[in-house]
Formats: sequence, C-alpha cells, structure tokens
Amino acid sequence: MQIQRLTPEDVEQYRVLMLEAYDRHPQAFTSSVREREKLPLAWWAARLDGELDLLLGAFSEGRLLGIVGLAFELREKARHKATLFGLYVTGEQRNSGLGYQLVQSLLVEAAEYDGLRLVQLTVTAGNDAALSLYRRCGFVQFGLEPQAVRVADDYFDKIHMWREVPQ
Repeated sequence: MQIQRLTPEDVEQYRVLMLEAYDRHPQAFTSSVREREKLPLAWWAARLDGELDLLLGAFSEGRLLGIVGLAFELREKARHKATLFGLYVTGEQRNSGLGYQLVQSLLVEAAEYDGLRLVQLTVTAGNDAALSLYRRCGFVQFGLEPQAVRVADDYFDKIHMWREVPQ
C-alpha cells in the first residue's frame, strides 16, 4: 500500500470513491451523493490542486482504496487550525489499519505547514469504529453538535474532536 498526495490526475478515482462513501455512509458525511454527483469533474480536480485542501490517497497496484483530506483555514486569525475531512476506506480494506495509516500520514503532512497548531474534525455519534480510530490517533472530544446531519427523517449528532499538530 502506498500513501501519497492526490493530484488532479487522480480525479476520476477520487470522485468515484467519494461518491461511494456518500452513498454507503450518508450519515457520516454532510454532503450527499445527489449534490456531489452533479458537480463537474473540474470541481473535483480543483480540490486536488493543493491550494485549499490537502488530500492523501492509499493506492495498491494503481487502485485508490482510501482517502483523507485536510482543509486549511484562510482567515488570518484562524490559520493555525485545519479540519480533517473525508476519511474513507473501501469495504475490502476495513479493519486493515488503513484508516489509521491515512490519519497518521495526514498528521505528518500537517506538521510541515508553518504555523499550523491543531487539527479538528467531526465524527457521527454512534460511529464507534471511527471514534475509536480518532482517539487512537490522539484526538479528544470538545463538543457535541445535536442534529448536525439529517438523512431522510433521521437526525445524527456530530462529535467535535481536536488534537495538536505534532511539531
């Protein structure tokens, strides 16, 4: 397994994997398949150009099997923070440790950004596997957002977590 930065050349695999994530786990993501499948490939490619977001992918034999992103704050007073987003691994890679490897790789990359002090994230309450993974990676809870996501007639709370960036 090779973990590396995604580039615009990876756009088609990235789009397919994210649409799969939105479809299989709608309660875990704020975006929906219906919203994102309408977006042009250029929108997806722009996410991979490295200016606003950093995205890492796990590849095996050229196939993208997992992803994680880091969104940077642009506002001057908040540039010391970034948000981990979009962690997803394919079903065949579940419980293989790939999610942990992706988060750890992202934290190493985050440490390279001058002035970045903390990474935050949200995780759906009840997603015990993801919550456990983030805790193993050093994230701690600082809040709970009730009814943060609505899927059909169901509402899901989001746990807010953070950790310092390794220096």
